[in-house]
Amino acid sequence: MSNDKYEKGLAIRTQVLGEAYVSKSIENADDFNRPLQELVTEYCWGHVWGREGLSLAERSMINLAMISALNRPHELKLHIRGALRNGLSREQIREILLQVGIYCGVPAAVDSFRIAREAFAEADAESQS
Repeated sequence: MSNDKYEKGLAIRTQVLGEAYVSKSIENADDFNRPLQELVTEYCWGHVWGREGLSLAERSMINLAMISALNRPHELKLHIRGALRNGLSREQIREILLQVGIYCGVPAAVDSFRIAREAFAEADAESQS
């Protein structure tokens, strides 16, 4: 697939989630899930993340809160790593997850803190390699 929004989305998705993750997602797409990869890249990343109204860091903050509230651990870990790439500090991520605890429940915050620690450890391991 090739169009301007898709290409813009691919660039933003790669910037936020990392080259390795995005390349693997697209390369591993098959006839069944390729339409989803195209949809996510074009609309999520190209149309929404590509808008000028919020910075990538602000979008990351919103995503962390929503994904924590929805209890989506795989996506949360991925977006915590993205939030770090977008310049959020671990302290800011902690504050977002504390806010989740108050408004979405302590179990959501407990799981989110556990996932954040895993994501931080993975980021630290990568930076030392």
